[in-house]
Amino acid sequence: MTSTPTSQFTGYAAAWIIVFVWSFWLVVSRIAENSGLTIYDLAALRYGLAAVVALPLCLYYKPWRGMGLGQMAVLSFILGPLYILCVFGGFLFAPAAHGGIFMNGMLPIFGIAIGIAVFGNRPGLRQAVGAVMILASAVVLVWDAAQISGDAVWVGDALFMVGALFFSVYVILSERWQLGAMQIIFCGTIINAVIYLPVWALFLPSGLADAPTGPLLLQAIYQGFVPNLAGLLLIAHASRRIGNANTSSILAAVPGMGAVLGALILGEGIGPIGIAALGILTLGLLISVRRRKPLTPPTPV
Repeated sequence: MTSTPTSQFTGYAAAWIIVFVWSFWLVVSRIAENSGLTIYDLAALRYGLAAVVALPLCLYYKPWRGMGLGQMAVLSFILGPLYILCVFGGFLFAPAAHGGIFMNGMLPIFGIAIGIAVFGNRPGLRQAVGAVMILASAVVLVWDAAQISGDAVWVGDALFMVGALFFSVYVILSERWQLGAMQIIFCGTIINAVIYLPVWALFLPSGLADAPTGPLLLQAIYQGFVPNLAGLLLIAHASRRIGNANTSSILAAVPGMGAVLGALILGEGIGPIGIAALGILTLGLLISVRRRKPLTPPTPV
């Protein structure tokens, strides 16, 4: 596809919009507890409402064609309730900023570790240097948060890292299996809605009936539609228009933007040491960017 100034502008715009989308998602997820909703309700909104939009598209495009049952099962599990409940659970213990730091920030670390352990891929010098910077800054950020917010923060950070591990596997598999956007939506949304929603309705604690209308609508719109569906389309557009390297470089701003929004909207503090570590982490993410276009664009939320 020939690049034009207009197409480049829309690509950069899409990338920066998704930075704000993901960063604000951190804040929305952090305040969900105050709405009376449980993390199980948030997962139900994520799968159920997205499935309403995705079902007609999947019936039209039939994305299950060309996928084996094993592929569908693995991808659905990786993007399933265990993954998203770990993420939502992390916000019960840790600040919103840590969601961006430990989910987005740890992706290169887990990607390198999985590549070495499973595929025997050795990281290049850039990736190794970036990974060391990310890991060192993450350790400092955990320590700094414990001084400010209390010792329980590490529990949330650990849950975020489990979510990042799940997503790292998804990124690797989606690239190796050359999965299309509709195949990802089908497995991540439709299949999980069919499996999870009955379990949630019958067995899991819920505050949905008593939740105030305003907070409920915010969570419904944001968890159900914005990052899941709109995010995937925006990343796909940005990757096509400006390339994966430029898109990934812009998305490295998510941890920093999440920290800024957490401070402005939620009043979450971060000390001078934490600010310095966040800068090092962002630089490490930029260094770790792989200079090639992936086969399918990922979406980390």
